[in-house]
Amino acid sequence: MKNWEKMFEKWNMFTTLDESLKSNLNKLKNDKDALKDAFYQELSFGTAGMRGILGAGTNRMNIYTVRKAVNGLADYLLTNRSDAKNRGIVIAYDSRYMSKEFAIESAKVLGYYGIHTYVFESLRPTPLLSFAVRHLNTAAGIMITASHNPPEYNGFKVYNEHGSQIVPSEAQLIVESIQQTEDELTVPTLEQAQVEEQGKLTWLSDEVDIAYLEKLHEITQLSTEEQQNDKDLQVVFTPLHGTAYDLVTKGLQQLHFSKVAVVEEQAQPDPEFSTVKSPNPEEHQAFSKAIDLGKQTNADILLGTDPDADRLGVAVKNSDDEYQVLTGNQLGVLLFDYIVKHIDKTKTVKPRMIKTVVTTEMGRAIAEANQVGSIDTLTGFKYIGEKINQYDMTGETFLFGFEESYGYLISSFARDKDAVQAAMMATEMAYYWKKEGKTLFDALDLLYEKYGYYLEGMTSLTLKGQEGSEQIEEILTSIRESPFVEIGGMQVTTIEDYSSSIRTLTLEEKQETITLPKENMIKYLLQDDGWVCFRPSGTEPKIKYYYGVRGTNAEDSHQRLLALKESLEERVNGIID
Repeated sequence: MKNWEKMFEKWNMFTTLDESLKSNLNKLKNDKDALKDAFYQELSFGTAGMRGILGAGTNRMNIYTVRKAVNGLADYLLTNRSDAKNRGIVIAYDSRYMSKEFAIESAKVLGYYGIHTYVFESLRPTPLLSFAVRHLNTAAGIMITASHNPPEYNGFKVYNEHGSQIVPSEAQLIVESIQQTEDELTVPTLEQAQVEEQGKLTWLSDEVDIAYLEKLHEITQLSTEEQQNDKDLQVVFTPLHGTAYDLVTKGLQQLHFSKVAVVEEQAQPDPEFSTVKSPNPEEHQAFSKAIDLGKQTNADILLGTDPDADRLGVAVKNSDDEYQVLTGNQLGVLLFDYIVKHIDKTKTVKPRMIKTVVTTEMGRAIAEANQVGSIDTLTGFKYIGEKINQYDMTGETFLFGFEESYGYLISSFARDKDAVQAAMMATEMAYYWKKEGKTLFDALDLLYEKYGYYLEGMTSLTLKGQEGSEQIEEILTSIRESPFVEIGGMQVTTIEDYSSSIRTLTLEEKQETITLPKENMIKYLLQDDGWVCFRPSGTEPKIKYYYGVRGTNAEDSHQRLLALKESLEERVNGIID
């Protein structure tokens, strides 16, 4: 009998197995491939947590895999935080199937170990959880969410005492603790009533929200007088069936943006995300209803947040008077430019902008032109959060952080990407440019004229199951062992292999050490400011390859980017075929 079959038998023979999971197992018995996929491995706990398809099995999100993860987290905290029991853990959850149930299960495990938990009475955004850790001074935080994944997914993210996602060094210790739990089916818990009776569970209503909104009000660049005036700006907002409705609408009200139309069909939480193919503001189809409402109201700006409200998409009218969704890079440089325009440089000590290695180089160009230090991190906002935590000690001033995948942070009162903050600043920015007689696309053209026509793209290739994992590894092995000499007609000048921490300067035939942490990622720097980066996802069965150029004009940039894309796809398809 194979190992996955033994695991299935263990679950199948467990007499007190949850009834819904038992029903799911019975359905899987007639589909050997599906059964194998549910049990061939344990759901991996990555650098921030775990994410997977809901259902029965060790490779699925369910109450038993969640309990096992929480059991390991409890052990880690009790070993490494002497005050963990009293400081406790705050838990939030989004609108997905089983989210509140997983939050309660987490509290039941933590309660068994005497660790106090704070759980929100109803769904909340991820950035509010990040804020709550700091506001309540808890030892850690848990967010139950699968972000913008399809409805069949859910996830479990862990935050450290700074309110930022855990980094690899912390994750490794938690994983080691999780692995000491041999049987996920027998993790000890208390009943919810017992945890409540012992005073180890505190239900949170709106006290954290109120404190967050006070901090949100402080990020505005508007004058005191202007804040109080009604703004001539028509806004359309969709929370895409997620968690952002209350905080975004209240935040806009605080600044007297009174002309806000909400997409009513998408205002209510819905785990099926029934009005969109994907609840991801990166995908333009998610804006279809917002665009319809925008046309009805002649809106100046459309805002869309993903289900857990850590990503923001924005659409505005282009030169053809049609709504167009800005890329994450475009919105990022617009926000950064707006912030830089309004800071008092005489009072800002060592200002810093942080971006990831796969985010547009235009951010660095704006930083250099404005005497702001720019820092690259590995992909993932956890690394941006880690840098901000360091600034608490060094005295440097965090000014702005962003990544190409629609993640932005303006103020460090939260330590993860924050679509609520970004929605406020994007609206304010649109108002600023409207007073100048310009749209955000006009403002973007001004940036291109000043800094160059930067353009970026990304291809995401999903390869599911064990075979898919092997194909992803084959792609990475191939481009390491047989590296590109040129891509899309652009010569390779540097190869950065983050798994070995070696930077190879191909034209100078010398090597340097990469100072960032190791990661299974490879980046190629090309002539004329072009670049390419290969990176497998840490939470999904995907490999992504990113690419960017800087052309002399818009057409030149589009042609260069297309050449890169075609060259990369030809190589990757050749490997997996």
